[in-house]
Amino acid sequence: MKNTTENILEFKNLSRVFEDGFKAVDDFNLTIKRGEFVTFLGPSGCGKTTTLRMLAGLDQPSSGTILLNGEDITRLPVNERPINTVFQRYALFPHLNIFDNVAFGLKLKKLPKAEIVKKVKKALEMVDLEGFENRKVQTLSGGQQQRIAIARAIVNEPEILLLDEPLGALDLKMRKEMQLELKAMHEQLGITFVYVTHDQEEALTMSDKIVVMSEGKIQHVGTPEDIYNEPKNAFVADFIGDSNIYNGIMTGNMKVRFCGAEFDCVDDVSEGTIVDVVVRPEDVEITEPEKGIITGTVTSVIFKGVHYEITVESGKNEVVIQSTRKSEVGKKVGLTVEPEGIHIMIAEHTMNKFESAVDEYYHLTFLDGQIPCDVQNLIPGSKYVDGQLVDAHGAEIDHQKLKVEIKIKPRAIRMSDDENEGVVKGHIINLIYIGDHYRYVVRTDDEIDFIVSDEYLWNMGDYVSLILPMDQIIFTLKK
Repeated sequence: MKNTTENILEFKNLSRVFEDGFKAVDDFNLTIKRGEFVTFLGPSGCGKTTTLRMLAGLDQPSSGTILLNGEDITRLPVNERPINTVFQRYALFPHLNIFDNVAFGLKLKKLPKAEIVKKVKKALEMVDLEGFENRKVQTLSGGQQQRIAIARAIVNEPEILLLDEPLGALDLKMRKEMQLELKAMHEQLGITFVYVTHDQEEALTMSDKIVVMSEGKIQHVGTPEDIYNEPKNAFVADFIGDSNIYNGIMTGNMKVRFCGAEFDCVDDVSEGTIVDVVVRPEDVEITEPEKGIITGTVTSVIFKGVHYEITVESGKNEVVIQSTRKSEVGKKVGLTVEPEGIHIMIAEHTMNKFESAVDEYYHLTFLDGQIPCDVQNLIPGSKYVDGQLVDAHGAEIDHQKLKVEIKIKPRAIRMSDDENEGVVKGHIINLIYIGDHYRYVVRTDDEIDFIVSDEYLWNMGDYVSLILPMDQIIFTLKK
């Protein structure tokens, strides 16, 4: 008898680290309710498929647990899990007809022939392919093959259906049709769907709950409306839909300054707080210059079918607007945004902060000592006696008890493609456009992440050197 508790799945501190040290999934914690349509959403390499494979039993976690109906299934074999998977490439058997493809799992269970026929017929009716039993796989379109793959999965009556980018091989029109069909199928079946995609529209169209992932970690969990209207951070805002993102500062009660002007907003954040400001293109209104909160010049107008995408340059900032009204390149315009159209997030990346131990020579161990720091200057009254650092009372200072915090602003760091420059080198693993500059995440060869602000566009994956001006680095002794 199936468990009827509200929560069907729980992931607790799940992590997956591969042999080369790459951490694909990092401390993944999530609860899924019975009958939910949950989508893991994120860019390639974010860990969503690895998480799905661990749930299916096709891969083993390095740590953490997976609970199904409250029972630990982390090490349970694939064939003992009440879970079926639908893959992007369908994985149908070309030498079998449709009936035998769908009936494959039932035959392995050695069910009576009459029961198999009944179940296969019902499954094909659910995917709207009744009467196709004797057709060959090669005679079906991509969309029909995907339906057969789904029928083969649901015929086993799993408690959970996993779908790993199942629409990725279809054309745009067929993909949109299948999105609606999958949603209807989910409602009809009443079982739990766990879906993996990098397509935002798919996630927003079908899901009850979306789990946005990046770098193996959960960034935001919420309904499609929550994810779109109230993103938790700049990554989510940038990844879900189109967004204008700006650096801002709270200037008063529900007032924020960005793009050189003060705007009313609805988020009650303390005055003086550095924030990221998100404005969706559809929430920006073009007016006459004298009526705008800010003014700018139209630099681009692109017809997108249902609206025009208009780009306006205002000072150093770029504003993208979606409007049903056409504008002209070169035209001077005003721009306004209603308070409800401005979303405030506490800025996460105002400063790079690192911690370093101190070696026996009183040098920092961070980055193999490549950043020089005179620890004596951090301890008032200290001095060196025969190479040993002592305090103001002459007592020796144990280097093992010292910790130094290193801070540098993202704007103080310069990127270069010259590998002979800079003491830090790494690959760009993330970038977000912030109005008048790009915010990059550069992961060093030692797996340390630096946040860098740069007005120039670099590419994902570029290998760069980071130049850290010594006069811009702040050293503080941790108590």
